[in-house]
Amino acid sequence: MNLVKKNIQIKRTVETSIERHPVPILGIDYKVKIVYKNVKMPELDLENKTIKISLPNRYKKTDNQEILDLAIEKLYEQIAKIEIERAMEKTRIMLGFAPEDYKIQNMKKEIGRCIDNKITINPKIVMFHRDVIDFIVLHEYCHLKYKNHTKNFYRLIEKYEPNFEKYEKKIKATLFQY
Repeated sequence: MNLVKKNIQIKRTVETSIERHPVPILGIDYKVKIVYKNVKMPELDLENKTIKISLPNRYKKTDNQEILDLAIEKLYEQIAKIEIERAMEKTRIMLGFAPEDYKIQNMKKEIGRCIDNKITINPKIVMFHRDVIDFIVLHEYCHLKYKNHTKNFYRLIEKYEPNFEKYEKKIKATLFQY
C-alpha cells in the first residue's frame, strides 16, 4: 500500500513540472526542470545536463516563468561570484595590475564595463565558457589603462589574447539570443 502511494505521488510530481531549455552555464547548455513537491525550502540539483529545481507545493499557483527566471538569475549570481573572482585573479597576475574595486551587477545591455577604475561584470557572463569569461575580464582590465577602444587599447588586448576578435563575435552573437 505504501508503494502505491509513492508511485501516485511521483506521477503527480511529473505531471506538475515545467521545463525550459537551453540555459547555458560555462558554455554548456542545460535543461531546466521545475518540480513541485513536499519540501519546505527550494532545492536545486544538477544532474545529466539538467538543472532540477524543486519547489514547495505552495508555489504551484504562482507564475512559473517568473519563478524559473528568478531561479536562473540567482544561480548565475552564485556561479559568477566564483568564476569572476577566478578570472580577476588570473588577469591580475598576467597583467600585473588590478582595479580599485569590482562588482557583479545585472545590466540590461552590457556584459561588462569599467568606469572610474571600477569594473562591473554582469552575472550573465557565466553563460560563456571560461576562456570567454577570461577574455571579458581582460577587456575590462585593459580599460583601466585605456578608457576608449583606441589602437593602443586593442594592442594591449592582442598582446595577451591574439584571437580576441573570435571572442567578441561569440559574445555579440550570444547576447542577442537572451
